[in-house]
Amino acid sequence: MAGSANEEKTFKRFLELFLREMRPPLREDVPPPMRPLTDLISEDEVEGECLDLCLQHLCKYNCPFSLAAALARGTADSILQSDLSMYYLNKSVEDGTDTLPQIDSVKLAWLVFNKLCETCCHWLKEFPYRRRHLPYYETSIHAIKNMRRKMEDKHVVIPDFNTLFNLQDQEEQAFFAVFDGHGGLDAAIYAANHLHVNLVRQEMFSQDPREALCHCFKLTDERFIQKASRENLRCGTTGVVTFLRGRTLYVAWLGDSQVMMVKRGQPVELMKPHKPDREDEKKRIEALGGCVIWFGTWRVNGSLSVSRAIGDSEHKPYICGDADYSTFNLDGSEDYLILACDGFYDTVNPEEAVRVVSDHLQENNGDTAMVAHKLVASARDAGSSDNITVIVVFLRDPRLPPPSDEPEEEQEEEPVEDTGEEEEEVEPLQSELVCQDGGAENGGKNRAGWPLQQCSAPADLAYEDRMDSFTDRTSLSIMGPDLRAETGCFRLPASSSLPPTRTVMPDLIPPYGGGGAAWRPYQEDGPSGYRQKPQPKPRVPSYTQTTSDGQLLEVAALFPQEGRRKRRLEIMPLRRESQRLIRRARESHGPLSCFPSVPYPLRSPERKPGIAFPHVTHSKRV
Repeated sequence: MAGSANEEKTFKRFLELFLREMRPPLREDVPPPMRPLTDLISEDEVEGECLDLCLQHLCKYNCPFSLAAALARGTADSILQSDLSMYYLNKSVEDGTDTLPQIDSVKLAWLVFNKLCETCCHWLKEFPYRRRHLPYYETSIHAIKNMRRKMEDKHVVIPDFNTLFNLQDQEEQAFFAVFDGHGGLDAAIYAANHLHVNLVRQEMFSQDPREALCHCFKLTDERFIQKASRENLRCGTTGVVTFLRGRTLYVAWLGDSQVMMVKRGQPVELMKPHKPDREDEKKRIEALGGCVIWFGTWRVNGSLSVSRAIGDSEHKPYICGDADYSTFNLDGSEDYLILACDGFYDTVNPEEAVRVVSDHLQENNGDTAMVAHKLVASARDAGSSDNITVIVVFLRDPRLPPPSDEPEEEQEEEPVEDTGEEEEEVEPLQSELVCQDGGAENGGKNRAGWPLQQCSAPADLAYEDRMDSFTDRTSLSIMGPDLRAETGCFRLPASSSLPPTRTVMPDLIPPYGGGGAAWRPYQEDGPSGYRQKPQPKPRVPSYTQTTSDGQLLEVAALFPQEGRRKRRLEIMPLRRESQRLIRRARESHGPLSCFPSVPYPLRSPERKPGIAFPHVTHSKRV
């Protein structure tokens, strides 16, 4: 009861702040905070549009999803029970022989937001009883336009499906979907707004969700084709849906958007995408009179690279809207699901995706917030130029160890006498490997010392793996005292001809060693042979250290950001003074007086001279 009371206080506080920001009622001469992405809405689309407007607007204010779903449901019910005839347009659109009345989307948006404010005011005075829900599935979501001109992907995340549709006698349910549009945005937007509404309105939904998913895909496809014919739309969308009810997972899909399950750290295939190169899809298309030809990739009638989709009315019946489905019983050993469009799965294989997720969880102590960002960055780095959308749904707590299937074998292994000694030997070995990879402080693979939010660039740009800001991401001091205690510090070869030097802006450390990790060999610039080859120079700040056996080691010492700033401030007065002296000399003795009277360097015969000033002798130097 105490938790419920605290939750109610939190919700009421949000309602107060939300109403203070909204300042209802909204006037018709003021644009609504949001408007539907379509201009005309039919009667069967009102519920989906109302829910979408409410959820998107409330999520902008970081509303808890359980409260946002309840408010959206109350607002949609209030609108569906009201008379909408006054919002119809005067001109009706002919749909076959009957006229289909259309609603202006802007007028509907005004009505939705005013009803939402009324619902918030009523709940603030008398908060309704709400049943306690189980914890949601942890999700990580990220989507980018990438190199395309438009973002044609849409995704749907409904962790509390029962609250959104006011389902009282069902197990805990959740809905996740990714839609990848082509030829325009309208098909993906329509599917994202209405497919889950069509799902819950199916008669067989409560008894057979698998059959209901297939019917809702078909119904969504038929209704969008009608909308496309009315509004002259020529687009389509693929889609993949995962529906969780209790401990059962239902998957349905059209096209090449995919979902993958990871169980005990191993990828599990849940589906096969609908592509024209599949033998069964090719036979179906050819039996209907179509063809599959190669045009950069296998395409239906030389146009689309998918064989099933919602929409694409001009390509029917070859591009059909019949979804495939599969069902899986969950036993608790499943780790997570990865839903993504073809922009991800065309460039990242399942094994690579599992590696990226596991590495991120290990580096961040199980924090799941940026997992999808890492996956999107890996797809883009692998060469994907398409829109990329990734949803990661964690089916169990990633911070807990996976459940064990063989408790009897573990009990037999426990009495072994040498187990403790082996564990003691393995731990220091692992710590050495961490140091060799660079350590948490050196920006290596096992970075756990600095959080991702300290990066100067967004995580989706994948800059956290780059080394161009190396000195800004290390806690090493200017003289490197911590490096003496590190077993994996940089060790440079001894240099007897040149003293240790430091540079203000250290360059990147090359990944290959040669004669040492922090120096580069001399490279000739052209055929010049008149000057002596210099000795190798350190590329990073360093200092000389004498070991116990008398050997000289040159150890890298990196400047932190404060030290670099201090160094610049020390050099700036000297630089200004030298520039001032040069200007005085030029004003007094001409433009060439600032050059000292030294003999010109000898040139080799094969080196052609460039443009040079004439030799001028001066009586004194500046």
